[in-house]
Amino acid sequence: MLGRFSGEAARARARRCCKILPLLVTTAFGSTPEERAIAYLTREVPRWSAENHCYSCHNNGDGARALYSARRQGYAVAAEALRDTTAWLLRPGDWDSNGGNPLASDKKLARIQFAAALAEADADRDTLIKAADSLLVYQEKDGSWQVDATAVAGSPVTYGPVLATYMARRTLARADAARFRDAISRADGWLRNVKPDSVPDAAALLMAFDKRESFDLIRRAQAADGGWGPRPHTPSEVFDTALVLLALPRGETAERGRAYLIRSQLPSGGWPETTRPSGGQSYAQHISTTAWATMALLATQVEP
Repeated sequence: MLGRFSGEAARARARRCCKILPLLVTTAFGSTPEERAIAYLTREVPRWSAENHCYSCHNNGDGARALYSARRQGYAVAAEALRDTTAWLLRPGDWDSNGGNPLASDKKLARIQFAAALAEADADRDTLIKAADSLLVYQEKDGSWQVDATAVAGSPVTYGPVLATYMARRTLARADAARFRDAISRADGWLRNVKPDSVPDAAALLMAFDKRESFDLIRRAQAADGGWGPRPHTPSEVFDTALVLLALPRGETAERGRAYLIRSQLPSGGWPETTRPSGGQSYAQHISTTAWATMALLATQVEP
């Protein structure tokens, strides 16, 4: 049973009344948006390595990180959903040989995503330090991690320099802030000098520091439906909204964004992929979008 509170009695009662729609009943009774998202990722995260014989940034990086986060918050996540991923993440020395198509793989971004997942997985300190160490070779002299630097706005599977730098810096701090003091300081210096020109950048900067200009951009960019797109006056997207919710404090603005995410959730438990440009189809973007949305809901849920 996923989740911390049992809805079995409600589901049993619903099944007795509506036997012809058992799947719909399970969704409608006793399942929160978080539980449905976790159940979906529990099915999807192990599928990629099983079917493709490689490990991916989207399933075994972002998707797994969402499940580790859910587990840390007390949700029951089936052990088999993360068994293969955990074994893979505990071998940072193998991450450059993940078995994927080298033409479709960014080793720098993959390491950032795998290391972020490992940091959420309660790995032993020595392994996490090894993973953090492996990020340093990709840090630029100015302190940044340059990933997809020419894109207008980062996407769920490309991040962009600001989000990539924030995520790498976060892993270094969680591994050993004293050991990686110099790298963290240089990352902070770069992030403090960035002027946000997109919603994902503003959200990442707000997660790093309480920057007024980032908050102002986010405030201006909220759409009438409660969500956020990549820039002010653009249609809402799930990924952009999820990033903002992870950055904002609780309040009416965040609640409207949370409501948008819940309305956007698919019957499967996942979310439509956020692509650049909007409207594309991508399984990788779909899984990473779903992972970010799941983490945003977990971060903004209200305890009963």
